[in-house]
Amino acid sequence: MSTASTTRTRLTPQRSAELYEAVLDLLREVGYDALTMDAIAARTRSSKATLYRQWGSKPELVAKALRHNKPVGAGDIDTGSLRGDFHAMVDSTDDCQLEKDSGLIRGLAQAIHHNPDLHKALRELIMEPEINEINTLLRRAVERGEVSADNPALGFVTHMLFGAFFARLMIDDRAPDRSYLSDYLDAVVLPALGV
Repeated sequence: MSTASTTRTRLTPQRSAELYEAVLDLLREVGYDALTMDAIAARTRSSKATLYRQWGSKPELVAKALRHNKPVGAGDIDTGSLRGDFHAMVDSTDDCQLEKDSGLIRGLAQAIHHNPDLHKALRELIMEPEINEINTLLRRAVERGEVSADNPALGFVTHMLFGAFFARLMIDDRAPDRSYLSDYLDAVVLPALGV
C-alpha cells in the first residue's frame, strides 16, 4: 500500500463521502480499466495531486470507496444469536444497493485478474476486514454454544457467503436480493453450521 498516509491532508467526512460516491458512480459507468484519476479529479472538482496525496493510488481509492459504501460492519452486529446476526447483516442493506454492488463486484472480479494492485487493495481493505468481522460472529456463536468448535463448516462460511453473490450473478444472471440471501442463509449456511 501507499506510504502517502503520513503526508495526507485531512478531508472532511462529507467531502470524503462525496469523493467516494463519485468514484463508485464512475466505476459503474466506465468500469475499472477505463476509470482514470483524471476523470475522478474532473468529476469531483479535485486535483489529481490531491487524490494521489490522499489515497496513493487508484486501487486504494477504489477499495476505500467500496469499504465506505458498506452501511454497517458485520462485527458491529450482536443480536445474541448467529441466526439473528446473519439476518441483521442482510437487513442492513436494501435490494437497490445490492443490485448496484453486484454490478461493481462483477466488474471488479474481472479487473483483479489483470491488476494485481487492485487485487491487493481489495483483499487488504475489503475482504480481510469482512472475513475478520464474519469470524467475530462465528467466534461468538461458538462461545455461546450455538456452533460446535470442531464443526468443519466453520472454515467455509466466508466462502459460502461470498459464493452466494457470485453464484446468483453467474447462474441466475440476477443480482442477489435480500430475499435470496435470507433464504440462502436458512437453507445452506445455518444448516451447515448445525444452527
